[in-house]
Amino acid sequence: MAQEDSISMETESKVTRQMMTPGLRAEMYRIMAPVGDPSIFKHAISLGLIATIIAAAFEAILATLPGLPQSYREILTSVQMTAFGVFTLEYVARLWIAPMGSPTNPHKALRAYAFSFLGLLDLVVIAPYWFGLVSRLPDSILLMASLLSLLKLARFVRGLGIFVSVFRNEAQSLLASLIVLIVLLIFASGLVFLAEFPAQPKVFASIPHTLWWGIVTIATVGYGDMAPCTVLGRFLGGIFMLLGIAVFAVPAGILAAGFAKELQKREFVVTWKTVMRMPLFAGLDAYVIAEISRLLTTQIIPPNTVIVRKGDPAQAMFFVMEGDVQVEVSPRPIRLAAGQYFGEIALLKDIERTATVTSISEVRLLVLDAKNFRRLLDDHPGLRETVTRVAESRLSGC
Repeated sequence: MAQEDSISMETESKVTRQMMTPGLRAEMYRIMAPVGDPSIFKHAISLGLIATIIAAAFEAILATLPGLPQSYREILTSVQMTAFGVFTLEYVARLWIAPMGSPTNPHKALRAYAFSFLGLLDLVVIAPYWFGLVSRLPDSILLMASLLSLLKLARFVRGLGIFVSVFRNEAQSLLASLIVLIVLLIFASGLVFLAEFPAQPKVFASIPHTLWWGIVTIATVGYGDMAPCTVLGRFLGGIFMLLGIAVFAVPAGILAAGFAKELQKREFVVTWKTVMRMPLFAGLDAYVIAEISRLLTTQIIPPNTVIVRKGDPAQAMFFVMEGDVQVEVSPRPIRLAAGQYFGEIALLKDIERTATVTSISEVRLLVLDAKNFRRLLDDHPGLRETVTRVAESRLSGC
């Protein structure tokens, strides 16, 4: 009898764990993923991680001060250990929730995070700390890991994220300009070495030595520690300075154009015309549309990403500006395109999400949080009637 009770309790425990784990994972995804409903917990976790990143960087900087009292060093060591512990928990949590980002291919979503720039950065930052527990590592490696953690701000600070995206998008063009720059550098260093070696054998001792002169000359920095003294050497130096200006202008132009393009894409301005084009707001006057435009925020969702999940608490409704999303409802999924919206049912009924919504392509969304949604409907009964009618038709499957 006792054995049967033990088996029964064990079976019940397994079932409970199986029921809780998916729910906990979905809740963690809702809180940590940069898409979907806004949340106080999401905001708090982001602020906590930002504070940890800044603390780790300051610890690395202060640890290099000479003559720092031992008591202070112990405090800095505690900060370092705490920061690496938080980063480890963050990395494990992001690995755990990554499959929730794609309902159709969770393994692909996991690989997408693990091999993304930020995923690899998360791993690189914590790896030295854990290797250091097994074998002694130089303090400089842990120092660099702490400083590298600053790049994790790209996940939270939009400006840094834009730079990462620009470098990724323009990688081929930047590589081509880099190859041109390297060829010019080697060519310039070789010619000036041949011109200056007879006159300054100690300064321009070899082509590798002359490469330093080539770098500062082509970059038009000119430190002055190596300077040609022959007529030919100075003539070549002037030519390569001018070429350097032209060559450096190429990657600068590529980055400027890419940055402007990415900034326009991410900092999608919610204008009066943007809101007016949406069918739901088409009949409102200009003043109301201007008011609505101030309430909306933007989100850019990658393809095949869960935006909201069935059963999640509802904190906002979403308007599709570009791209397509799929709403998983019976008897068959519904596809929504630009100008349509979703998420209103849960807010109207004050219930949890009634369906999972996934992006089909890259999607630009306008987000209206629950508080502003309810205030907007209270102020405009006609708008409430329209939204309610659409919600009822969706619930009835019409």
